[in-house]
Amino acid sequence: MIIYPGEKEPYIFAHRGYSSIAPENTLAAFEEAVNRTVPGIELDIHLCRSGELVVTHDHNLKRVTGYDGLIEELDWDEIKTLDAGSWKSEKYSGEKLPLLQDVFDLLGSRVYYDIEIKCRKTSRTGIEVKLYKLISEYGLEERCIVSSFNPMPLKYFKQTASNVPTAIIYTNAAKLPWYLRNGEGRWIAGADILKPHYKKIRRCFNLFNMLSGDKPFMSWTVDDQDEAQRLLAAGAIGIISNNPNGLFSG
Repeated sequence: MIIYPGEKEPYIFAHRGYSSIAPENTLAAFEEAVNRTVPGIELDIHLCRSGELVVTHDHNLKRVTGYDGLIEELDWDEIKTLDAGSWKSEKYSGEKLPLLQDVFDLLGSRVYYDIEIKCRKTSRTGIEVKLYKLISEYGLEERCIVSSFNPMPLKYFKQTASNVPTAIIYTNAAKLPWYLRNGEGRWIAGADILKPHYKKIRRCFNLFNMLSGDKPFMSWTVDDQDEAQRLLAAGAIGIISNNPNGLFSG
């Protein structure tokens, strides 16, 4: 499968934008990544109560805005007033959470994207329809993959948009159900790509992967040069990093 036509492997992504420098998942972080010539952007989206696709990681906005509220229970008119930059430094005071369309307006096809769906429900929420509509409106079908820990939104997205690759994310963290910690969601979602935490890539990984479908894989979140080289040697097609330029310098 060709993931990003015309782009060379390994695919390198700035995790939530260039988040080691600018506040994560903000336009400042995405612009920082482009200014530093990082070819790929990884970001997270939620469906807020009023129906917009908001770019932020946590379900609760307290960590990055100071406001204790679940994004799915808030309207965009409330969310757009919050300061999402001051927690990082005074330099970014007043930085707002963007909508996905704001990111596409800023970056367009200058980068390729890994868009992670944040959704805890197993029923349809409509996030997959809104996401594909936006991707197609901007003509970014060949510049995006869509990923999630939750295989159900990926399954619904694949039913909506079979032409956009999907990736199942997994880790050993307790917050993920035990039955999804080795990428089992690939079969539920019909995912094209595996996206394990870097600690999952060990000696038996390639054998298990080969026996269970031999999917291409990329890994997160990698900020160490030696670890990045180990993953590439193991066959990773992509690396997601908070400091992507630091992985291959020197």
